[in-house]
Amino acid sequence: MSNRGLETSADLRKLVERLYPLCRSITGDGVRRTLEIVGEHIPLEIHEVPTGTQVLDWTVPQEWNIRDAYVKDASGRRVVDFGESNLHVVGYSVPVSRKMSLAELRGHLHTIPDQPSWVPYRTSYYSPTWGFCLAQETLDAMPEGEYEVRIDSTLADGSLTYAEHVVPGEVADEVIVSCHTCHPSLANDNVAGIAIAAAFAQRLKNPHYTYRFLFMPGTIGAITWLARNDERVRRIKAGLVLACAGDPGSLTYKRSRRGDAEIDRVLAYVLADRAHKIVDFSPYGYDERQFCSPGFNLGVGSLTRTPYAGYPEYHTSADNLDFVSTTAMEETLQTLLDTYAVLDRNRSYVNLSPYGEPQLGKRGLYDSLGGRSDAKQAQMAMLWVLNLSDGEHSLLDVAERSGLPFDSVVAAAQALHDAGLLKD
Repeated sequence: MSNRGLETSADLRKLVERLYPLCRSITGDGVRRTLEIVGEHIPLEIHEVPTGTQVLDWTVPQEWNIRDAYVKDASGRRVVDFGESNLHVVGYSVPVSRKMSLAELRGHLHTIPDQPSWVPYRTSYYSPTWGFCLAQETLDAMPEGEYEVRIDSTLADGSLTYAEHVVPGEVADEVIVSCHTCHPSLANDNVAGIAIAAAFAQRLKNPHYTYRFLFMPGTIGAITWLARNDERVRRIKAGLVLACAGDPGSLTYKRSRRGDAEIDRVLAYVLADRAHKIVDFSPYGYDERQFCSPGFNLGVGSLTRTPYAGYPEYHTSADNLDFVSTTAMEETLQTLLDTYAVLDRNRSYVNLSPYGEPQLGKRGLYDSLGGRSDAKQAQMAMLWVLNLSDGEHSLLDVAERSGLPFDSVVAAAQALHDAGLLKD
């Protein structure tokens, strides 16, 4: 099957709209359907890891699937209906079918009292329980009396599903881009991230590094991948965890645990000319905390707009299709492309004529600048590259120190390399 392009804002929006209604969790058919749709745009390698598999200090849990759920009042009307929104059921709820009073039912109901029209998102992955989420105003309108409660779900041995897409590079060193597939109808967290990751993958052409895109459930997915890829982990050059990618807030980059990894410096450089925040690493958030756990300590940061738990709509029904915009998603995607353009071309060189300034004219390097509107800038870029090419400074170092555009520094390095003045 030919892959469908994600070339326009409308294409990106359409993918978000298709993914939004699906009931996802850390396992189950909602994840598989999500990956099927993503697979229409980029080829995916699907992995199924059986229940009970030991992954680092964790164990792959039982698989959860749900078909229907509701709370009916005495007249038979569904006052809470999974069919209207998959947020209405606490994720991983065990099956239940019984009648009970409102007083008894209240212990299984979750609301947001200070946002009475919103439905919260709640889960209970690792303890057998059940519950419903609803608007506070719905609960307030429920009279005392008997209610019929039903959750038609299964929690049984199965598997955890995740997927990979690889864009081969010139070298085996890898850059990973990770997004989580375990959230149900939350448009910003993380349907927008899934769609943007797929669009980014489509746009990568003949990269230097190998780029590996990971679509997997949060926490247990990253732990499972790390447990199964010990050899590959050693080849990870850099990485980004992508989430909350379409809200109206400014871009936020969270540094890796190292704090000065190459990806940290690249993002600081890329974001310098746009509205942004850069925050230090903390062991709370998304899967950067798994990649940056002390045993791995990878150079992996996190790119979001407003960070997790940093906006009122977070983990509520208000994180809907109206909350994300194509403008915000396009800016996030462009930031990824700009990051790639720097990271993938950032090299360190050695000046082969380090004693004094080499004569550029006899090598035709000055002649090549004749008539160029940026001749002075190009000349300065050559001089800076020559001066800092001692094997210890990268082209990003040159751009930062000189204040010259990274593209000019790369072009200068290429010209000097072709003239025999630099080596990798």
